Amino acid sequence: MLFSNFAVYLSIALIPTISGAPLNKRGGNTCDFPSNKGLVSVTPKSSNGGWAMSPDQQCTAGNYCPYACPPGKLMAQWDKSATSYSYPESQNGGLKCNQDGTVSKPYSDKDYCVDGEGTVEVNNKASDNVAFCQTVLPGNEAMLIPTNVDGSGSQTLAVPGSDYWDGTAAHYYINPPGVSTDDGCVWGTKDKAQGNWAPYVAGANMDDSGKTYVKIGWNPKYIDDFSNKKPNFGIRVTCADGDCDGLDCEIDPSKTGYNGVEGSSSGKQEGASYCIVTAKNKSKAQIEVFTN
Repeated sequence: MLFSNFAVYLSIALIPTISGAPLNKRGGNTCDFPSNKGLVSVTPKSSNGGWAMSPDQQCTAGNYCPYACPPGKLMAQWDKSATSYSYPESQNGGLKCNQDGTVSKPYSDKDYCVDGEGTVEVNNKASDNVAFCQTVLPGNEAMLIPTNVDGSGSQTLAVPGSDYWDGTAAHYYINPPGVSTDDGCVWGTKDKAQGNWAPYVAGANMDDSGKTYVKIGWNPKYIDDFSNKKPNFGIRVTCADGDCDGLDCEIDPSKTGYNGVEGSSSGKQEGASYCIVTAKNKSKAQIEVFTN
């Protein structure tokens, strides 16, 4: 999916984490979502019951069950033995569901969520909200983790550092203004340009030297199924601290057309155009959302 090799592609990296303590008990062979731990519940009325898994997927005994953290924070629990990006180990994020219906932390000395690096912020210049939907990794890589950015508002994104799971980056689907996180942070269908068919995607992480790599691009699924349909909004990366390489980096369909980008560091992946900005020395970058 999406930027699976984003960190490797940029020669960089992304975060870790708790074992032992029983938390919630449901009985049988499924585990309840820990609703009192400050986590974000994903489609709680569906079979997943709040876990960051597909709506029809239950948290069952013997499996790891990923969860969503609040905006700006990253899941800090996963299977200790899952040390590389390979299936099925890459699915084993979150808490372990035990046979007795309890869940336990793989890393007992760490919290459920940790702060990201705080180096990327969304600046929404549209009048409507914008749903940034983060993929679950380690997990099924669906765009289930919601970050809502109010109209004319801002929000910090979760940016992993080099110590995150297998050095991976955070990946986001960017929905059109006005689409809620309830509607946008689910798989969806190709009938609407949202969810897995959102027009744009983004990725970000920080390496050991304090460089944050921010990538924005067209969504390959949108390119596949919405041929030549130009979205009515655009995105660009700006540098809040003025210490960035790769500017200007912008997707503005009114100027660059369908599948077009501007940027000194740009290219194509799976037929979809992208550009990359490097914010140096822990500088902060912004992803601006604007309407045409």
